[in-house]
Amino acid sequence: MEAVHYFSDPDRALEFVKALRWPNGNPVCPTCGCLDQSFLKTRRIWKCKGCKRQFSVKRGTIFEDSPIGFDKWLPCIWLLANSKNSISSYEAARSLGVSQKTAWFMLHRIRLAMESGTFAQLSGTVEVDETYVGGRGRNVHRSRPIPPKTAVQGARERGSGKVTAAVVSTGELRANVYSWIAPGSTVYTDEARAYWNLGGWYQHDHVMHQGPMATRYAKHGIVHTNGIENFWSVLKRAIKGSQIHVSPAHLDRYVTEREFAYNFRSESDLSRMAIALAGAPGRRLTYSALKVRG
Repeated sequence: MEAVHYFSDPDRALEFVKALRWPNGNPVCPTCGCLDQSFLKTRRIWKCKGCKRQFSVKRGTIFEDSPIGFDKWLPCIWLLANSKNSISSYEAARSLGVSQKTAWFMLHRIRLAMESGTFAQLSGTVEVDETYVGGRGRNVHRSRPIPPKTAVQGARERGSGKVTAAVVSTGELRANVYSWIAPGSTVYTDEARAYWNLGGWYQHDHVMHQGPMATRYAKHGIVHTNGIENFWSVLKRAIKGSQIHVSPAHLDRYVTEREFAYNFRSESDLSRMAIALAGAPGRRLTYSALKVRG
């Protein structure tokens, strides 16, 4: 309610977004890069004195071409960034006073802004594991085939608690380990064949979950994947509890959302919102592109 009240003033909302996009206070023309602008107060846009073109703070961001005002966009970012177990498009629609279709589109744009966009690798001691997301076979009528589940792989750095996760296929498991984790790190996995022979790059050990040699949850007290499995519980609680069903075509964005919430869980509500909003420039998602994926 505080966010809704604070951002209900269009000028205050504009100044908030402007300060995050252009920290030095001087808008930059997205067409020619000129710094000399004039502000048209009645329309809340700028006119470049270099190329003579007009632009708004939405230009070149996830908000581009959206008729929805920041009085709804900013509370929507607040809701998603600070939700403990995610938020459904129906709940967002009721809270913001928009249609479910509009809320669904807004939430996917915000999830795109939450992508880290960094190539920094995890290091130290890292736990790697995978999980499978989808409906339970016991809930499917016996006359119908059981739908396949979607694989999600993740890595969690001990100490910092930072997580990297992505929707994957079986052939990508080993490649992601090399991409996500710095050489020389200590890597703990389960007994999956995809993680065999990692010793050339990492100090690798594994825990056996199944079979006669199973150590169940931990070996020697330190070799385990309990940390990344904690993230899986967070992810599945959000999907099963709030979303109910997630299309495999869009699962990657829901994973990104929970990864963002997990990595910035120690931040304040306002800080998490500002971090999410900082990822808005340079990214755009159209409705047609979203629908093509399923």
